[in-house]
Amino acid sequence: MANPRLRSLPWWRRWAKKDWAIAAVGFTVIAFALALLSNSWRDKLDSGISGPFLPNAAASDLVELTLLKNAKDRGALCLDGTAPGYHFRKGFGSGANNWLLHIEGGGWCNSTESCSWRKGTPLGSSNYMDRRVSFSGILSSHPSQNPEFFNWNKVRIRYCDGASLAGHPENESKNGSELFFRGQLIWEAVIDELLSIGMSKVKQALLSGCSAGGLATLIHCDDFRGLLPKDATVKCLADGGFFLDEEDILQHRTMRSLYNDVAILQGLAKSLHKDCISKMEPAKCLFPEEIIKHSNTPVFLVNSAYDFWQVQHVLIPEAADPHGYWKKCKLNIHNCNSNQLEILQGFRGSMLKALNEFQKNTEGGMFINSCYIHCQTDISETWHSPTSPRINNKSVLLSL
Repeated sequence: MANPRLRSLPWWRRWAKKDWAIAAVGFTVIAFALALLSNSWRDKLDSGISGPFLPNAAASDLVELTLLKNAKDRGALCLDGTAPGYHFRKGFGSGANNWLLHIEGGGWCNSTESCSWRKGTPLGSSNYMDRRVSFSGILSSHPSQNPEFFNWNKVRIRYCDGASLAGHPENESKNGSELFFRGQLIWEAVIDELLSIGMSKVKQALLSGCSAGGLATLIHCDDFRGLLPKDATVKCLADGGFFLDEEDILQHRTMRSLYNDVAILQGLAKSLHKDCISKMEPAKCLFPEEIIKHSNTPVFLVNSAYDFWQVQHVLIPEAADPHGYWKKCKLNIHNCNSNQLEILQGFRGSMLKALNEFQKNTEGGMFINSCYIHCQTDISETWHSPTSPRINNKSVLLSL
């Protein structure tokens, strides 16, 4: 029997211009401690904040890690040569033929040194990945927390290549170290394995991701659509993945420099849109503003105009603030003075300007709020709860 709760939700309708959710309000501080928690290895990374592991989660919420079965034969390997993995929870009832894939975040490595360091973390080796993780937010199986997707087949794809699942092995011989740049092969092998266990019969599918995983979602969105049945309804959701090609406070393009290094190191050009690559350098084609211009699959963007990670690493990277003038402000915007607030407002303006072209896309949609946060879909408190951020009185879930 069809679930009446699902029929009442608007996610599968056509996203019309009147449905776009853009918050043009001032600062709103959402103090979700879980969203800002870090551990020893994440503290050392310029990484996105992915869904937290909840140590007190009920056993029924924990999902086992599955290592890719044919990883070695496919050449689909993490940075250290171990097999990549994913967590899979089977769907049921009206969601038995629907699939939701979520790619976790974790920044990028742009040098042999930084990639080698990641080999000793979950972001570069499955040896260090938690064997069980909690499915929360968009992956939750609780109807009250996730009424649209609670009974879908749900997959959390672990991120261990350092290049948004877009690296290529041809560049391995150039770096002079034992590093495996196999992001594209990981993506292809994981999708093939999921197709073999039931996704080939999918009716509705959503590819989503947080931070660097959100960028991976945009990179692979059309490819994902092309691998599924033609009669399936397929959409993509990038959360906290709309990174800006913006100057920092010293007028340096720190983010473009980072992307340039990643693209060269791991040969990302082969995974990017050919039309874009023919017109500009690969680093610029890595920015979502360019990627979505070439996307043929409906995309929904979830982002804060005051993105916590981007404020700290794009607008005000440590190198641009050697004396710590911005330190207190970056941690808590209530500590910002009027000049700092004006600069943050300017960053918000750049975010909205970068989205102007996307607003003409009648197939797309967005939820752009003003919370000082990064990813919002993989945390129950920000995804859909009585206290979650809302635009037009709708949570992220209800805005889809």
